[in-house]
Amino acid sequence: MVVAVSAGTAALVSAIFLSIRILRADVKDERIAEISETIRKGAKVFLHRQYKTVTLFTVILFLLLLFTSFSLEKANLGQFDELVPFSFLLGAFFSALSGYIGMNVAVHANSRCTEAAKKEMNAAFLIALEGGLATGLFVAGFGLLGVSLLYFFSKNMNIVVGFGFGTALIALFARVGGGIYTKAADIGADLVGKVEVGIPEDDPRNPAVIADQVGDNVGDVAGMAADIFESYACTLIAALLIGWKIMGEDKAMFPVMIQSLGIFASLIALVFMKKVTRSPFRTINNGVFSAGIFIAIFSAVLTWFMFEGNLSSYFAVLIGLVAIILLALLTQYYTSHKMPPVKEVAKASQTGPATNFLAGMALGLESTAMPVIVICAAMLVAYEFGGLYGIALAAIGFLSVAPLVVAIDAYGPIVDNASGIAEMTGIRGKTRKRLEELDSVGNTTKAICKGFAIGAAALAAISLFAAYIEDTGIIALEVTDPRVVTGAFIGSMLAFIFCSTLLKAVGKGAFTMVEEVRRQFEEIQGLREGEAKPDYERCIDISTKVALKGLLLPGILSISVPLIIGFSLGKEALAGLLLGNVATSFPLALFLAHSGTAWDNAKKFIEAGEFGGKGTEAHKAAVIGDTVGDPFKDTVGPSLDIIMDILGTIALLIAPIIVLL
Repeated sequence: MVVAVSAGTAALVSAIFLSIRILRADVKDERIAEISETIRKGAKVFLHRQYKTVTLFTVILFLLLLFTSFSLEKANLGQFDELVPFSFLLGAFFSALSGYIGMNVAVHANSRCTEAAKKEMNAAFLIALEGGLATGLFVAGFGLLGVSLLYFFSKNMNIVVGFGFGTALIALFARVGGGIYTKAADIGADLVGKVEVGIPEDDPRNPAVIADQVGDNVGDVAGMAADIFESYACTLIAALLIGWKIMGEDKAMFPVMIQSLGIFASLIALVFMKKVTRSPFRTINNGVFSAGIFIAIFSAVLTWFMFEGNLSSYFAVLIGLVAIILLALLTQYYTSHKMPPVKEVAKASQTGPATNFLAGMALGLESTAMPVIVICAAMLVAYEFGGLYGIALAAIGFLSVAPLVVAIDAYGPIVDNASGIAEMTGIRGKTRKRLEELDSVGNTTKAICKGFAIGAAALAAISLFAAYIEDTGIIALEVTDPRVVTGAFIGSMLAFIFCSTLLKAVGKGAFTMVEEVRRQFEEIQGLREGEAKPDYERCIDISTKVALKGLLLPGILSISVPLIIGFSLGKEALAGLLLGNVATSFPLALFLAHSGTAWDNAKKFIEAGEFGGKGTEAHKAAVIGDTVGDPFKDTVGPSLDIIMDILGTIALLIAPIIVLL
């Protein structure tokens, strides 16, 4: 326990130190400071309004949990502890706080990154990376301390599961709300600005450009932070629960120790990323691999002493680390503009949007095969080493580098915003080239991190399923049982309905945004010529409203469906629901994320001069493909991460009740 507290405290202290360092950096250019402040205010307004909506939803659920707790106590069914509603609130608060602080650090880092790029690329790179790592350390610090302290002091896993439910709820709203916001703005900016008016991306004349920049922060920083936070917490909870039942209280702390090593490894990795060697991407790889090697070595030592020479648990953890590397390589292959699959999508753009769509969708569908095989292989091998506990430990190993993953994901929107600020302020020359090089790396890291988040969510969901099976005492699921099959079909269907609601929300927001951007170009005299200033606030308000409306239905579906299935059809049907959902959501999320990223990078490949470059018919087709792919990769795909885990946490939460039915 001392190690966990030390690691969690070290994470939070380091995150605060990095944040202060970034905030103390000077921004001398008033134009940079002005645009950065507009982005910061827009992000702050959205998060405040989002958290008001989420708070209302959270309070309602808190009261329902409280009512359930008292009702069960009256009926002499005390398995549902009265502290669960309060641990739920704590999980929700920690999740919201880590995302909020991380996003604030990111929006301050973007202007400082732009300013630093005037001097040298290394300084700009370090600001972007440290801004991202501050977010990652807040996520890991709050997650580790929250779960381990609740477990240590309560000795009640139901209370700890309540914490996980709170993190999953906030992650759902943060991911969905941020995703809808950013893509409504992005589509409006691209379709009118780039396609109709013919102005560059991030051009200050575009009314939706600030809303787009805000969206990068609320979606890819606050949203991703909440996403990884809930996977991190829920995986730790599942591993603790299974270990607690199998090995007892003391040895059950093994997963907590591994996550503690992950925090120290992330801090050590920063030393290897202080200076750009050859390329920013190689520097990031050096840091990630150094962290992985540190975890692999010291977790072996830890396992040897905790389990008296038995290294089975170590190999299960190691399998998770190997799975990360394989998923990262596969994501790079299917989404990098340097690889054949994306080049094929770019080539297909020469004959129009239809062939661009077909090539991108074919790529996305094909790209699901190998990642699914990797996860299945990891699960099978981990099971051989430790049964259900081995699967949970593989997920722990996978998430042990979570602080670094959040760091390199948040790095992406920071350098993207920095490059956008440079465009909007008219900065050219070496500064712009440095930022463009950093931004090109950011596109790759964001794609890899989305793959990581999807894989982490899938492993977390499998771990939660294993914990649910252990908690309910289900020995075997009969595939001939119509209740199990019904649960599996509904779980599978839920993934598609969830995607539909998000795509509709993005579509409605984009429609309103396109009309607003067109109106401003028509009605504001001198806007096209750059002689008048657009109404940025109006576009920010549109994205905010549509995001808040769009997040309610997915939230209600995610919470109500498992409750209905569990209480009406029983524990076996709920197990079927969990299996059906993860079996569908995992490949579906990969398909959406990979095809969307491939469309984006195919467009960038053409913009670099291939197949005629900018302004050609191939480029126009690629821009339309990228516009369709944006909600795929930034809204719907990542949001499926959350539904996999929120179903599992709800199942675990109600398990003590439904076993009595």
